Amino acid sequence: MFGYVTTNKPELKLREFDRYKGFYCGLCRSLRSDHGFLGQMTLTYDMTFLVLLLSSLYEPKTQERKARCIVHPAKKQHIIQNQATKYGADLNILLTQKHFEDDWQDEKKIQALAGAKAFGKRARQVEKNYPRQADAIRKSLDDLARCERENCQNLDKVARPFGQLMGELFVWKEDAFQEILRSFGFYLGKFIYLMDAYMDRQEDEKKGCFNPLMDLAREEDYEERIREILDHTMRMAIVEFEKLPLEQDLPILRNILYEGVWSAYERKKRDE
Repeated sequence: MFGYVTTNKPELKLREFDRYKGFYCGLCRSLRSDHGFLGQMTLTYDMTFLVLLLSSLYEPKTQERKARCIVHPAKKQHIIQNQATKYGADLNILLTQKHFEDDWQDEKKIQALAGAKAFGKRARQVEKNYPRQADAIRKSLDDLARCERENCQNLDKVARPFGQLMGELFVWKEDAFQEILRSFGFYLGKFIYLMDAYMDRQEDEKKGCFNPLMDLAREEDYEERIREILDHTMRMAIVEFEKLPLEQDLPILRNILYEGVWSAYERKKRDE
C-alpha cells in the first residue's frame, strides 16, 4: 500500500534531489543499524516523506556525511540522519510486522506468518517506545479488515481506518502541532489507501479480491469521479500541510504533495 508519496524528480533542482536522497539513504542506514538487513528491506518513500516533514518542522540536530553502501559501492552517497530518522525507521518496522500479522490472521499465508515472526521481537520493542502509535496501528488494521470482510463500498468509511493510522504516525510529539499533523496524516492516509485501490482494482477483480472501487467502477463516469475524489482528498491534506510553519526543505515537500503523489496515477493513464 506504500510507495505513492514520492518526488516528481524532473521538477526538483539537483541539490534538492540530492538532499531528498540523503534523507532516503539516512532512513535506509537507520533501518539497517537498528533493525538489521531485514529492517533495511522495509524502506519506503512514504516514510522518507514523514522523516523529511518532521525534520523540517522540528529541525532536530542533524548529521550529514558521505558513505558507500552495498547498493552503490562505487560512489559515496549523501546520508542525512537525526532523531526523526530513528522514529521513521522504528515505525517502518512496526507497520511491517503488523501488516504481516494481519495477513496471517486474514488469509493464513505462510509467508505472512514467517514475516510476522521475523519482525516480532523488533516490533515488540518499538511498541514499548511508542504505545500510542502501536495501538493506533492495531485498531486501524482491525477496522480495515472488518470493512474488507463486509465488502464495504463506502469510500469514506473504508479509507478512514488507514487515514487514522497515518494521522497518529505523523504525531511524533504531542505538542502545539499535533492536531494539524494528525489531520494532515489522516487525509494523506486516505489518499494513499484510495490511490492503492485505484491502481489495484483491475488485478483485484481478476483475482476475486476485495476492492472498495468495484461498485463505482461500474459507473460510466468512473474515471472522472475517482480523479475528483483523489484530488479532493489530497487538497484537504495540503490545506493542513500549509498551516505548518515550514521553511527547511519546503520546495521538496511541496514537490511531493503537489506533483509527486500523482506520479503512479499519471504513469497508469499514459500506459492505458
